[in-house]
Amino acid sequence: MIYRYLIAIILGYLCGYFDFALNEANFISEIFIKIFKLLSLPIIVVSLIVSLSKQSSDIELKKIGKQTLVYTIGTTVAAAFIASIVYTIISPSNVKMISNIVSHDIPIGKYSEYVLNIIPSNIFSTFLEHNVVGSLLIGIIIGIAIRYLPNSEFLVAHNFFKSIHGIFLIVIEWTIKMLPIAIFGFVVTAVAQLRGGTNIKGLGEYLSIVIIANIIHGIIVLPIFLRANKIFPFVYLKAMFPALSVAFFSKSSVGTLPITMSTAENNLGISREISRFVFPLCTAINMNACAAFIFTTVIYVMQNYGIEITPMLLLQWIFIATIVAIGNAGVPMGCFFLSMSLLTSMDIPIDILWLILPFYSVIDMGETALNVWSDVCVVSVIDKKLRIHHD
Repeated sequence: MIYRYLIAIILGYLCGYFDFALNEANFISEIFIKIFKLLSLPIIVVSLIVSLSKQSSDIELKKIGKQTLVYTIGTTVAAAFIASIVYTIISPSNVKMISNIVSHDIPIGKYSEYVLNIIPSNIFSTFLEHNVVGSLLIGIIIGIAIRYLPNSEFLVAHNFFKSIHGIFLIVIEWTIKMLPIAIFGFVVTAVAQLRGGTNIKGLGEYLSIVIIANIIHGIIVLPIFLRANKIFPFVYLKAMFPALSVAFFSKSSVGTLPITMSTAENNLGISREISRFVFPLCTAINMNACAAFIFTTVIYVMQNYGIEITPMLLLQWIFIATIVAIGNAGVPMGCFFLSMSLLTSMDIPIDILWLILPFYSVIDMGETALNVWSDVCVVSVIDKKLRIHHD
């Protein structure tokens, strides 16, 4: 698939550079923006419901599951918070995309309506109005509520949303297969804007924020979390190096899962029961790097299109990025797709994302390794606490 992306990028660059097929590219871009808007909120909300409604029959496993959720939310919030601090310090300059190439109405006031309508009065209005916060709130409530249903009803409800989730994943797979066409359209318009004098200095500053935030979280925040639980972080980091290396180069925490579990059990002495239960759960919902990427990307694109970045806005998006990252389970294209979905759901142009795309592959490698390292930290702490409890 990657060679198709490369061909689309090259063709898009040539067409944009020679001012060829601009109208057709704009038409393609608009079509795919509508598709992304159609799929964005439903897949995020359903993924969130499926992730939060997972239930086990054993009481001890339920307790472990709750601990996993607490640590997952805590580390993910920390990742988004670190990104907000780094963003504020670096304060990236705008890319300054030229508005007359791609015409959009920027709903600066619409975001305020989002905040005022966090609690929706109609369950369907959140999707009709693309109310991200309200939709996430509904997903959280339904996902948690399903866990309290009697077992027979729980299975029906959970399997229903799991089936809906599977249907959306199939539709998204079809969309991903057509993504090179979308990339062509967006690259054409982006290159045309670059030729018109677009300033891309801020793009390097944006990329540095993502990388620095991940490094701080991986080598400072998570080790502090381990030391607070009397675990030597760099001993564990060294022991898990084989799994982290595979995660880095494969860019798939799911694909790395068997190696992660085996390495943790053999090199760290993590109990088989904890490893086989918590690691898959963490792989589904523990997306620290994804939260940092979503936060930084959405805030940066919003800033570029005239939305004032206030401390309150940053705080709100720490929350949103955390919840969306947890709802990332099973969503193809990972953090990049979710960032795209959130922006299109707010009618904010995503042209800048196609300038980011060539660098995303490298970013994704580091993000995957960080997510797996965070999984190891959560599993290690839970395993240690359980051993102390049993002793």
